[in-house]
Amino acid sequence: MKLAQIKRFGKPANGYALSSIKLPGSEIDRMLALSMAFSIALVLARIVYTDRFTFIFMNWNLFLAWLPYMISSWLQKRPALQAQPGKFAMISFVWLLFVPNSFYILTDLFHLGKYHNVPNWFDLALIISFAWNGLLLGVLSVRQMEKMIQPYLRGKHELLFIYPIMFLNALGVYMGRYPRFNSWNIITNPLGVVAYLVKMFLHPVQHVYAWGMVACFSVFMTLVYLTIKRLHKAIH
Repeated sequence: MKLAQIKRFGKPANGYALSSIKLPGSEIDRMLALSMAFSIALVLARIVYTDRFTFIFMNWNLFLAWLPYMISSWLQKRPALQAQPGKFAMISFVWLLFVPNSFYILTDLFHLGKYHNVPNWFDLALIISFAWNGLLLGVLSVRQMEKMIQPYLRGKHELLFIYPIMFLNALGVYMGRYPRFNSWNIITNPLGVVAYLVKMFLHPVQHVYAWGMVACFSVFMTLVYLTIKRLHKAIH
């Protein structure tokens, strides 16, 4: 058989090689989708195995963690909006309201060991996978915003942007985990949010537990962000 015939027979019937099939989105988006699908699959498997909806809420938390990444990715593709300070600031503010949700999933590790109807290793993998996805979504989203904000902070040190963002993230994580506020409360209950924050700032000694957590998490998340950022440069 001639070589030309072998090549022709080796092709799929539609005339396209399988390697030419590409899923939509960037490579990082495809990996994120795969990783998030794995987390959701673990929750579904747990529901089937136990006949209980124990960790179903983590799917919602993951969706909230994905929203700021969706906003920053959408904004990154629109340089015309970035060039308009007013609109850019307004969209950035909306992003800022939601980005703490990405890091909030880290605190779902508190649930580890509370339930004993599946092996502990399964819940460990489940919760860590969600925490990992939330951390990745948060870091990538902050990185996208850092790139877009650079023209407005020309010549400034990166920490002048990163640490205030991580401080607000840590504050948002605390507000969500303990007094149980969420991003929507800025609209539905703004007076309650402001009143709680005012008490925290006016009476720091009475809220030493809260400020301790905010300080610890803000430094931790800053270190994680800077490490991943440097690691990316080192690998390349």
